[in-house]
Amino acid sequence: MYHFFVEPGQIQGTKISITGKDVNHIKNVLRMRIGEEVSVGNGIDGKEYRCAIDAFEEDCVVCKLLFIKEDGVELPVKVTLFQGLPKADKMELIIQKAVELGVYEIVPVATKRCVVKLDAKKEASKIARWQAIAEAAAKQSKRAVVPRICPVMTMGEAIQAASKMEHRIIPYELAEGMEKTKEVFESFVPGNGVAVFIGPEGGFEESEVESAKAAGVEPISLGKRILRTETAGFTVLSWIMYELEVRTVS
Repeated sequence: MYHFFVEPGQIQGTKISITGKDVNHIKNVLRMRIGEEVSVGNGIDGKEYRCAIDAFEEDCVVCKLLFIKEDGVELPVKVTLFQGLPKADKMELIIQKAVELGVYEIVPVATKRCVVKLDAKKEASKIARWQAIAEAAAKQSKRAVVPRICPVMTMGEAIQAASKMEHRIIPYELAEGMEKTKEVFESFVPGNGVAVFIGPEGGFEESEVESAKAAGVEPISLGKRILRTETAGFTVLSWIMYELEVRTVS
């Protein structure tokens, strides 16, 4: 079933209006017909609105609400991924897969070892591109929200932003073993915010890790092998998903 996002105001009682670029996609690409079912989210309340196409208008697809599915698909914690800017188009892959795995928002971070440098014009263009990738991934994975791609921050700004979150971790090759990591992940409380710091290709400089530790960010190990920047975040998100979605029902 295809999934689309609308603004909250486009849900009026049993009538849901889909507008924008999705209209052409539904009409001319998917070639959907009246009576076919779709799922809709407003990106805010975490609900899935199941509806059927009721009419096609010039710039709108009118749907009729069938029922509301309220058992959420979101992770029990809100994970913010503070991702060191990687080279080339790796950020696009990171955003796509992190969204599929349940990340709440992503903050690109300009660390000392980042090769990529974005000026204001390039940053605005990149953020728009990355946000579109996040929305597409959210649709594909039937997320209830579209994770926000935030403006680029310095490491100091990122540490300050993370101070508002209850749990803060930074994978680091010199951290204690996996048993400690397991304890940290098991301590996560549903409903809380989790900050995850991932370095760029060259990793964090020691001074950056020390600054994070001084601010209460806890170093963790992700195993004996050194992971690529595009793999480390996925590993953390997968572990969180296991701890809070699988273990809690077993």
